[in-house]
Amino acid sequence: MGWKALGLRVTITLTAAVALLSVVTGIANISAQSVAGPIAEFIPLAIQRTAGFTGALTGFLMIGSAYGMRRRLRVAWYSTVVLLPVTALQGVLQSSPLSVPLIVLSILAMPNVLYNRRQFERAVELTTAQIAAGMAIIGAQIYGTAGAYALREDFTSISTLVDAFYYTLVTASTVGYGDAAPTSQVARLFGMSVVIIGTASFAVALGTLLGPLVQARFAKALGRMSEDELSLLDDHILLLGYSEIVQVILDDIQNRGDVLVVSPDREAVRNLTDRGVNALTAEPDDEDSLHEAGVERARTVVVATNDDAADALTILTVRQLNPDIKILAVATNRENMKKLERAGANTVVSPAVIAARQLVDSALGADSENGFDLLNEQRDDGTDTS
Repeated sequence: MGWKALGLRVTITLTAAVALLSVVTGIANISAQSVAGPIAEFIPLAIQRTAGFTGALTGFLMIGSAYGMRRRLRVAWYSTVVLLPVTALQGVLQSSPLSVPLIVLSILAMPNVLYNRRQFERAVELTTAQIAAGMAIIGAQIYGTAGAYALREDFTSISTLVDAFYYTLVTASTVGYGDAAPTSQVARLFGMSVVIIGTASFAVALGTLLGPLVQARFAKALGRMSEDELSLLDDHILLLGYSEIVQVILDDIQNRGDVLVVSPDREAVRNLTDRGVNALTAEPDDEDSLHEAGVERARTVVVATNDDAADALTILTVRQLNPDIKILAVATNRENMKKLERAGANTVVSPAVIAARQLVDSALGADSENGFDLLNEQRDDGTDTS
């Protein structure tokens, strides 16, 4: 695993740990009868209890930020930078021994989050269904709050906008505590409309949440990695195509978490996934697929599709998307090696040439070297296989 990938994982882990501590500490301080700590006597109990309540709420927001950072979202990075000082301040206000780990971890997490800022460059891309779901929930709450406040004389226990919002929320969610009840026919009809509109908006929102989860399960069954799994790949090796030489490379690589195989062969991808190898079902020369595979963040690209024409097109596409990346290519026919070099490959090898040299070395009694040793030797000398 590269240092950038390790930094990303540490940042996400610290953010998630702060979120969980904030929730636990907040809930513990809400239920506590007394609070101890060095500055507890200077902080009113009501403020401590309020800090506990808001601390738990901040923790849940931090959980959302941690999930967004796992997807490399820039907005999640911004929200984390804003929320970390808030969690530390709430820990101080709670002034409980339980809040000490929260304060310390919040302070330690901040420089790590700031240092890994460039890891989070992805913009939020909302689907039409997600936008519609958000607008439905917001619209339902506005409708219910405004209507309940306008009809407050026809309800019990509704006198402010907060009361109206509370009534709308508990009614739309079908909780209905019964403390705010309609006293007229108009108010009852309005209450029924809030139930219908509110439950419909929540159903739409639930569908947008469960839909991607179901799609992810289908994608995994079809041999596709999830978007979250792909976004975590960094400083990895891209193997474009699945051939015998790719199989040899996979056998020699110790840490398979640093490798991603891209192949249109669904059966091969499914078998690789079962073996614990990161694999993606896609065309190696497709720009969208290469973006999805993280070609901009990859360390090295190996092109080996068993089709020199396809290899040349793939090399051209990779070089266009990442001009500085190191590209190794495997030529099926030795006469195409120069063409692959001109397409943009840094190093081109031919299995036939490597095998022939091994046979010659064996026939002459020289120490036989495998193909990867020859390749490494040629890289050290600054020459290409010919």
